[in-house]
Amino acid sequence: MRNLADTLSRSEIFRSGHALCPGCPGGMIFRWITKALGKDSILSMGATCLALPTGIYPSSVEIPSIYIAMAPAPAAVSGISAAIKVLKRKGRIREDRKINVFAISGDGSSGDIGMASLSGAAERDDDGIYFCFDNEAYMNTGIQRSGLTPQFSWTTSTLKGKVEKKKDLPRIMAAHDIPYVATVSVGYPEDFISKIEKARDMGPGFKYFHIHAPCPTGWRFPESKTIEVARLAVETGFWTLYEVDHGSTRITYQPPKLRPVMDYLQLQGRFEGLSDGNVRELQRGIHEKWEHQITLTPE
Repeated sequence: MRNLADTLSRSEIFRSGHALCPGCPGGMIFRWITKALGKDSILSMGATCLALPTGIYPSSVEIPSIYIAMAPAPAAVSGISAAIKVLKRKGRIREDRKINVFAISGDGSSGDIGMASLSGAAERDDDGIYFCFDNEAYMNTGIQRSGLTPQFSWTTSTLKGKVEKKKDLPRIMAAHDIPYVATVSVGYPEDFISKIEKARDMGPGFKYFHIHAPCPTGWRFPESKTIEVARLAVETGFWTLYEVDHGSTRITYQPPKLRPVMDYLQLQGRFEGLSDGNVRELQRGIHEKWEHQITLTPE
């Protein structure tokens, strides 16, 4: 496994001058993914915020890419991987050549609109890496709630706060018994990149990454606070960094002591209407989920 400095010193695949919003973590995330996977890669890009820098002519990404609707990004990974197998069998591509096929799509695309496509690729264990860019709402279409929007969060379609709890998509994907599932955060780049390189160096099969990606525009916090918000999500237990490697779960970063969830919530305008009871309910849920996750991690 390469260290962080070695990976970040690689030549740039993601060009500067992209069209992402100020404070959006997507630029950093795209750089880390492409540097870790390298130039011998093919991208399937779903209709998500991260399609903005890659979809503008000629492109901000120096690798072959396909731009596709919200639902079928995982299906494109399946098709590209199958085509590579055929080309290798016909001798058009060297048998030992490693081509990294990966997809990026949003939380609404992954957990709602494209859930069937994602589940199908995982069930078939098609060779590729899927990244869910989770900014916890349909940000690119107007900040509407998705199945992965947290409970009590404001969106333009939940003006009084979302009633339902956030869908636990990483656990749903782990239940498909695929080789690798990982949760990552833009606030912890070394953990993020080391997991990508681990998945890259595994054998064939479907790997799933869930990226917690704070959105200044939709979450209503200052654009200078993106990394602070990302780290507080982990330090309070609102977001957990873990991996499921061939069925074995391991927490990859454990805060010495969980901070009160209010430290995280109070920085975001989307939670400004919470009652004391709402905060207590979120805090109780965090502790229950954390205790359960601890039991899944071997000593």
